[in-house]
Amino acid sequence: MIPITLPPFELGTVVATPGAVGALNRAGQSPWEFLSRHMNCDWSEGGEHDRAANDRAVEDGDRIFSTYKTQAGETIWIITEADRSSTCLLLPDEY
Repeated sequence: MIPITLPPFELGTVVATPGAVGALNRAGQSPWEFLSRHMNCDWSEGGEHDRAANDRAVEDGDRIFSTYKTQAGETIWIITEADRSSTCLLLPDEY
């Protein structure tokens, strides 16, 4: 039997802005590449303060924010809302 590990938090409904979709298409990358990192607590390019805040947010139920670079060098943000109802992929200028 293969053990299955559940992610430490729910993503809710996953959506992406047009800018994020375009950035992913330009890089030839799937949104799941970044979502899997986000749900496995790989907060990527965030600094130590951001990583610590996300670690607390997983436990406390606050908003979770990750930032990643595509292979084309564009920044993608992923935000999971505090109530875990939704997760959005977006570009910083779309916030």
